[in-house]
Amino acid sequence: MAATETPDTAGFKLPDPDVVSRSMSDIAERSQRLVSEWLARQSAPDASPDPLNIGGAFLEMTARLMANPAQMMQAQLGFWQDYLTLWQNTAKRMMGMMPEPVIDAPSSDRRFKDDAWRENEVFDFIKQSYLLSARYVQDVVTQVDGLDPKTAQKVDFYARQFIDAMSPSNFLLTNPEVLRKTAETGGENLLKGLSNLLADLERGKGKLHIKMTDMDAFRLGENIAVSPGKVVFQNDLMQLIQYEPTTETVLKRPLLIGPPWINKFYILDLRAKNSLVRWATAQGHTVFMISWVNPDARLAEKGFDDYMTEGYLAALDAIEQATGEREVNAIGYCLGGTLLGSTLAYMAAKRDDRIKSATFFVTMLDFAEAGELGVFIDEEQLQSLEEKMSKRGFLEGSEMATTFNMLRANDLIWSFVVNNYLLGNDPFPFDLLYWNADSTRMPARMHSFYLRKMYQENRLKDAGGVSLRGVPIDLRKIKVPAYFLSTREDHIAPWKSTYRGTQLLSGPNRFVLAASGHIAGVVNPPEGGKYSHWINPDLPPDADAWLKGATEIAGSWWPDWHRWVSALAPEKVPARVPGAGKLPALEPAPGSYVAVRLS
Repeated sequence: MAATETPDTAGFKLPDPDVVSRSMSDIAERSQRLVSEWLARQSAPDASPDPLNIGGAFLEMTARLMANPAQMMQAQLGFWQDYLTLWQNTAKRMMGMMPEPVIDAPSSDRRFKDDAWRENEVFDFIKQSYLLSARYVQDVVTQVDGLDPKTAQKVDFYARQFIDAMSPSNFLLTNPEVLRKTAETGGENLLKGLSNLLADLERGKGKLHIKMTDMDAFRLGENIAVSPGKVVFQNDLMQLIQYEPTTETVLKRPLLIGPPWINKFYILDLRAKNSLVRWATAQGHTVFMISWVNPDARLAEKGFDDYMTEGYLAALDAIEQATGEREVNAIGYCLGGTLLGSTLAYMAAKRDDRIKSATFFVTMLDFAEAGELGVFIDEEQLQSLEEKMSKRGFLEGSEMATTFNMLRANDLIWSFVVNNYLLGNDPFPFDLLYWNADSTRMPARMHSFYLRKMYQENRLKDAGGVSLRGVPIDLRKIKVPAYFLSTREDHIAPWKSTYRGTQLLSGPNRFVLAASGHIAGVVNPPEGGKYSHWINPDLPPDADAWLKGATEIAGSWWPDWHRWVSALAPEKVPARVPGAGKLPALEPAPGSYVAVRLS
């Protein structure tokens, strides 16, 4: 791009006037269209002024605060005392002294990674001022007496959303990295950022749909989801993939993996170096993967029990045809694990013993401590959600993605606001973020049942609390060996909640806790040499007691799981080729269901 530079403007790049003119004209036209569309949506009769039911929670908090002015006064005095110390320290820094900070961000907080936040006294003051204010707000909302737990959780969550949004790193004039980039480019970064913002609004049809990665950098079956295999069965809800063997002999008992259908299965087959599918086939497993359909309005009446019969149960029938084996080992990931537990309880009631072992990845069976997702589940929000789903027949995938992104707003929202809109950068190609953006829908009937029976009412843990296909189920009737894998920093399925499953199932259970979170803690290949895990053969009723007696082991938990599952049935047979059995190959992996994108 052309630019001029004079001695007076050395180091400050001036943008090409023609480029600026064209950019501003394009931005004005796109902005006018987006504003018109937004105004039309706001006047729609079904537009809700408070769809998340936040107002009531904060109104109750305010009333409680006003009833105890002494507590509020004490918090304010502490805040102003800290603020006075900060002013004094800043004055000392300006005189060349280096006092200890009043407050500092943890080293893991990437918002303040730029050296200027520490080395420049002005930006250091801005940072500490923000951190003090954030701590004050957090202290006030978390110490309100008399709030019921659900309201307190909602107030705390949305207070943190506000705090994160107000970080000085999110604004042009208070972010040293953005100011430096603006000076270096003559403001071209801001023009590019505004164009990126409008593109994201256009892609989201007026709702902000932040682009987190280069969506053109990946092709399913080419550089992502590349493990070779064949689709050998399909129905309305899923395709069943059988993967090519990589060993001459394999374990006699096949392995069936049921992923969540909130996202797509290839999180377990991103690339060769971190693919659980590739690693499991290398250990001698005949791997079958369920690839769920991305449902539309035609599947609105598909329920949780349909996912059981057309998912796990249909897959068991298909595996027997493909391999001749009746018995399998099964894995369920997150929602897929909740379905696996429900299916096992149904099978126990029907005296069906084809699943001989169950592995639960970050799976909740008892939802008493459902974590921050519980913020989004109360009667008002459920009714609003069900109204939307009744009109469309499904929950839109972008709405679910926004919910999950809010659980880690600094990492999954604000970091991209800074990178894409303030710095004007294009997002970096990243396979995990490509998968994260590949959203899926939820059928209306299934999703309503799941949220109400599991999250809101917590009925799955109760004997007969849930019925599938007219059969009351009881998790305590499950007697197969079970392996529970949870992750210590899980924001979606808190590990202490998943631990409760070990107290429900009646068979020999093993619980392993991995470091990191809901994805990275699971997708942790041994070759990577990353995150450790904790083991403890005892299963006391209390999760903290389990952790206190646990031993930390360096590296991946994958080998521990393989030793456990292979010891249950070590017999080997010649490797099985997809399509060679009674089920012909329908199409190459990863199949056509996974390729259906919402866009």
